[in-house]
Amino acid sequence: MASYHESRRIWEKAELRKSLLKTRQSMTVAQWREKSARLSTHLLSSPLFTSAKTILAYFSFRQEPDLTNLFRQTHYFWGFPRCVGKSLHWHLWKTNDSVITGAYGITEPHPDAPTIDSAFVDLILVPSVACDYQGYRLGYGGGYYDRLLSLPEWASKPTIGIVFDFAYLPQLPVEPWDQPLSGVCTETGLKMISML
Repeated sequence: MASYHESRRIWEKAELRKSLLKTRQSMTVAQWREKSARLSTHLLSSPLFTSAKTILAYFSFRQEPDLTNLFRQTHYFWGFPRCVGKSLHWHLWKTNDSVITGAYGITEPHPDAPTIDSAFVDLILVPSVACDYQGYRLGYGGGYYDRLLSLPEWASKPTIGIVFDFAYLPQLPVEPWDQPLSGVCTETGLKMISML
């Protein structure tokens, strides 16, 4: 049975998640596009990004920052996740490759697309509801990224949380299993927390 403090923290995270998702979805399409474009520009000029060869990303869902402009950079190998059970499976994707609607209504690569081995991954762009100044993130509650990043073969990969500036907060409620990110990128810039 959860203690009072655990129950309160779970409730706080759920309320914060609901409030931030509501704020995100209240943006106009023009605001969303403009902020997404600025965010993408900051990533494109980052040494961590420009020195990478294989980058794991995501397809925007429910007005998450849209990184589509980045995917046109065809000199990178792009990987996208599929939710399989409680795990993320990563697949290579190129512009015009087919996609499907997978778990939770999220766009995913086709299951037959080539898989990506963790050994070849240089950078992970992590979708987030919120991130804090210490590099902790608030996700959607499924724990997919925390489970992935706790595995030895993924633990040393550079990770950048992707959020709009209103969701970059001084502090988030943190659980023992939460995995901190290397940096956070918003439309106002890229903030590195720890360089690996």
